[in-house]
Amino acid sequence: MKTIPKFVFLILTLTFVILVAALTLILNVDFQKDYITKDEISTAVNQARYLYQLRKEEGLNFSEGPCLTNALMPDWVVDMVHEPRQDIDDLDQNQCAAFREGRAEHFVELDLNGNLVRVR
Repeated sequence: MKTIPKFVFLILTLTFVILVAALTLILNVDFQKDYITKDEISTAVNQARYLYQLRKEEGLNFSEGPCLTNALMPDWVVDMVHEPRQDIDDLDQNQCAAFREGRAEHFVELDLNGNLVRVR
């Protein structure tokens, strides 16, 4: 019976270990978690502006910077803020609970006139 030279065995073993490590990373890491596409941002902003217009027509008072919705799209909320930002914007009751509690990762901030302030 012929034996494999030590050097060849070492190379085969290292190759196997590297492949297993790479596959483990690929299968266990969520590479898309924080990635937002331009289309998703555009959709979120357009939906936020549409919702703002609906709430404005209903006569909602925006002066305290309320959360417009905790469910704009999956993982998205819409928050109203003053521009420039005021202390009242940081009060818990004026922020979207879903974002504060970690149930949503992204938000659209509109100023009291419906203009885009920030997207994250």
